[in-house]
This record gives sequence, C-alpha cells and structure tokens, in this order.
Amino acid sequence: MRRLAMRHVGRLLAGLMVVAAVSAGATAASATDDGSGSTDVARARVAADVLMHSYDPVKAWWPSSWWNSAVALQTIGDYMQRTGDRRYVGQLDNTFEKDKGVFPPGVLSGDPLLGNFTSRAIDDSEWWGLTWVQAYDLTGNRKYLDMAETIATYAYGYWDPGTCGGGVWWDAEKTYKNAVTNGLFIRLTAELHNRIPGDRTWLSRATTAWHWFTASGLINSSGLVNDGLTSACASNGQTVWSYNQGLAIGAGMELWRATHDPSVRATALRLADAGITSSALNDNGVLRESCDPLGSTCDDNAKQFKGVFLRYLMDVADTTHDPRYTGFVARQAASIWATDRNAGGQLGERWAGATSATSPNTFDWRTQASALSALIAAVPTPAPRWSLSATLSPATPVVIPASGGPTTVDLDLSVAATSPGPVPMTATVGVTGPDGWTVTAARRSVSLRPNGSATPATGTVPVRVQVPADAADGHHTVNATVGADPDLSFQATADILVTHTIDFDTGTPAEQTWIADADGSQSNGVQNRFADNDHYIVYRFPLPADTAHASVTLAIDNEFLVQAGPDGTSWSTVLREDREIHDGSNRADRTVDLTPYLGPDKAVYVRVADSFPQDGWGGRVAHVSVSFG
Repeated sequence: MRRLAMRHVGRLLAGLMVVAAVSAGATAASATDDGSGSTDVARARVAADVLMHSYDPVKAWWPSSWWNSAVALQTIGDYMQRTGDRRYVGQLDNTFEKDKGVFPPGVLSGDPLLGNFTSRAIDDSEWWGLTWVQAYDLTGNRKYLDMAETIATYAYGYWDPGTCGGGVWWDAEKTYKNAVTNGLFIRLTAELHNRIPGDRTWLSRATTAWHWFTASGLINSSGLVNDGLTSACASNGQTVWSYNQGLAIGAGMELWRATHDPSVRATALRLADAGITSSALNDNGVLRESCDPLGSTCDDNAKQFKGVFLRYLMDVADTTHDPRYTGFVARQAASIWATDRNAGGQLGERWAGATSATSPNTFDWRTQASALSALIAAVPTPAPRWSLSATLSPATPVVIPASGGPTTVDLDLSVAATSPGPVPMTATVGVTGPDGWTVTAARRSVSLRPNGSATPATGTVPVRVQVPADAADGHHTVNATVGADPDLSFQATADILVTHTIDFDTGTPAEQTWIADADGSQSNGVQNRFADNDHYIVYRFPLPADTAHASVTLAIDNEFLVQAGPDGTSWSTVLREDREIHDGSNRADRTVDLTPYLGPDKAVYVRVADSFPQDGWGGRVAHVSVSFG
C-alpha cells in the first residue's frame, strides 16, 4: 500500500483579506529569565500542548504513523516526567488500552498488528516497548512494564546468532540486521533489568547484545554508527542517522547503570562525543540530518530522528553534568526556539531554521515531537516549580468588506502558571502591534491560582486588534507579554497576514494559513499534500460579507473525493474520481462553484479525502486558488 506501508522510506479583489495565524508562544521568552530554568519549563509546556493538539483520541495515536506515534507518546511522557505536568496521563492510557489489540493492515500501520503493539517490523515493536517502560516510570503502573516485557520477549525471538554471530533481525522476514533494531533492543532489555528486582535474564541478553553490537562493525572508525550490515556481515557504510547514534548512546548508558562497567560508559561517551562534534551530524553546532540541508527533503521517518538523539544525549548530560553535553543541549533548544518556529507555534524539521521558496522548512507533529525532545532536555533537574507561559489563540480569518474601513480581529491570550504550592499569582499583560494599528487587551492583568505543577493554572484575556483598511499586504506582528512574581516573563506572538488573494501551493508555509483540520493528511514536499484511507484535509476560506459568488480551483489527482460546506460539519460532494488511479495521470486543474455553500458569515469549507479508502491512494492536491466577488 502506498505511503502508509512505506516505513523508511486570481484576480485583484475588491475586498482586503486579513488572516490571523497565531503562534503558540511564537517568540523567545523574556530576556529577563533569571536562569533558574522556569522559562525552559514554559517553552516545553507550550510545545507539548501544540503536539497534543494533533493527537487523535479516537484511534489513540498521531495520524498516520505507527512507530512515530510511539516516539511522540514517549516524548510526552518525558515531558510529564521532567516537568511534573500530569495533564496527559489519560491520553497515554487511552493509547495503551485502545491500541494493544490486533489490527488489520492500514488501520494503524501499513503492516498487520499482531497484538501487544507487535508487528513484522521488529524495530516498530521495540519503540512501543520503550514507550511503555517510560509510562511505567511515570505512573508506577505495572501493566506498562509487563507490556514492555512482552514486547521485548517478542523481539528476542528474532535474535539470531546463526547469522553474523548475533543481533536481532529488523523484520520478521529476516532480511536485514541494522543499528536501530539492535540499539533499541539493548536499551529496552537493560531498562527491564533495571526495573525488575532480581532479574538476570534481561541483563544477560542486554550484555550479550551490547558486546555483539560494539564488535559488529556498525560503529565506524569515526565513532559514528552506520545504518546496518551487509549480507556478508560487514558494515554497509550507509548514512549515519542521528537516531542510530542516539540509540547506541542510550543503550550504553542504560547498560552501564545495570553493570557499572566503566568500559561500557566510556564507549557511550565516545559515541556521544562523536555525535556532537562530527560534521556529518552538525552544522555550526546545531544538529542536522543528512536530509536537512536546503534542496533536500526528509521523509516522515527522518523528521523524528534528531529528537531520539536528544533524548539519549539528555541522559548523558544529566548523568555527567559535563559542559560539553549540557552546552550542546542548550544550544539546540535556543536555536529551535529562536529560528525554528512557524506562525502556528509548530517546531520545524531544520533546527537552524533554514528555508527557501523551493525548499521550505517542514512543520508537522513529527517535527514537533522531535524538537520538543530538545526543549525537554534543556529543562534542569529538578525542574523549577515556578513557571509562566502564554499563547495567543488562532484567530478566525477575517475579510475586510469591499466598502473598506478597519477590520476587527479577536484573539485570546491564554496564560498558564505553576508554583510550589497554593500561591495566588497576578500576571500583568501588555500588548503591542504595528504602527497605526490599535491593539487592546480587555484587562491589564489576569489572576491565577497555581497549586503545584501537575495541572497548570490558566486564565484568558481577550485581545482585540483593529486592522486599518490601508494595511499593507504581508505579515504583521502582534506581541503580548505577560509577567509575574517571582521574576517570571513570557511572550506570545500573533502573525497576522494581510492579503488580497487566496492562492497557494500545498506543502508550504502559505498553506498552513488556510488549514482548518489537517486530520491525517500528509505532505511530502511542495505541491504534494495527500489524504489516504479514512483521512482528509479541510481548508477554510472566509470571504467578505458582501460576497455574491465564489469558486475554488484545485490542481488534484489520484483517487480524490472533494466536498464543500458552509460550517465544516455538513458536506456535499462536488468532485469525485471514480477510477482507481495511483500514478497521478489524472492530474488537472478542476474548478468548483462554491456559491451554494457560502455560510451565513460567508465562510466556506473544502474537504479533500479518498474515494477508494481501502487502497491508500487518496486525493493529492498540488495547488489551490479561490476567486470571489
């Protein structure tokens, strides 16, 4: 099945349109941070909330990637454990209970799921094993540790000393022995030993696997981990991916805790040193994947690799407190926060923020989870109990009527705080906008009553923005700053786009302005947004109050189902491909009259889905333009 089965692998308008696409805390925190780490906690909280916004509570995952969902859930667990915030424990258990059964291919994975989070993909299974160990550490609930042990037992069934002297096969077909599967196996088995009193079995397996791994040739002369072994049991010399490096580091650190063998620790630190200094994995001190540079594209797997490296480098930094590692962690978090966030508060693929018209930075829940790991690693231990964060909610896009005059954009400034105990807090609020704009907060302060860290106290302040009729096309910034004792400050930013047209390529930052619901749709680059199986993409187009007619033109191919509606809940089919087409040969510009579907507020919604949901070749959209008058 396409994609889901791949694992690695107009005219000038009389009306003026204003769209507010708002950042979740989309600028750096206050320069007055006292260095206690309170701002690090706040940044991680904002980023975790953005990630959880993409979580599907029905299927209990992040559509639509199975192993990536395991890592995302593990990252949320890391966040909760690191900060004390416990708001997402329910989602963790929701996933455990809903997804532990047997599922046919295409439901949660391209492969059939065999139950207990296992499949023919041994590495996918092991990712879930690590997730459930993390859940056990967070909650103390033995069912999670038992599940991790079940998964490890399944993986051990693919340990094969008859080929290459050992190692766990990557897949049930036994076609490849590689670094990821074995790095995962060592970390998982060592974690089990360190949590099961009296264990000797998992310790023996972890130790044997470590000795095999370090002697296999997977670690090259530069201290970097290559992808896997050839059929002749030699390193294949393939790409050094950051997650393979990270897993090898993490495996060594956990095994050292189990054995106290200084040689194991020394190897782990040698791998860490290579990972943070090699030009293969770094550019000017910022971690990068080989697919990160401009002109290249990372697939959905590689988008998440760097976060795995940071998870296990965090282990090294926490254990050694060596400035080489703590400084590297801090540098990644600072670069992400300063350069790698978009107008929706998402964190991107390129941690140094590189982007161009032809090779834009990518932002989705996978890149969010990856970068969140760096923000988590920057939180000191123990985490500060005081913290203050703020976000500006996404505003409903507004169209200025053709008659002109200012347009009002209403935002909500959400403030969240934690404290050591039940301590009343008053957060002061200040808002600013571009010259000539009027930006007003409904109140100058918000009262909060935080009581610990488990559930941050929250409050909301309405913010009204008056956009002048002569506002220039382009992006305009509205800033909101909140502050409170003791010496806490945070800034949230709204990015308001003023434009005369709706015309964009998919897979670009411009597209994000118009997405009302991405569901499980995916983008593999510019002009390549697709919605397979039971997933879809919904665009919302708010039009001027005096709009009499409207149409949308879609460059679209494959097995598309296009629907329109006035409210985002009721739909009428307006385009449908009735042939099973998998090669894009039916790509064409197709225009649909949207006039019958204009809502009372003149907004109209367009949804693209899959006309043959069983085969996974749904509608693929390259370009969208809307005309109205």
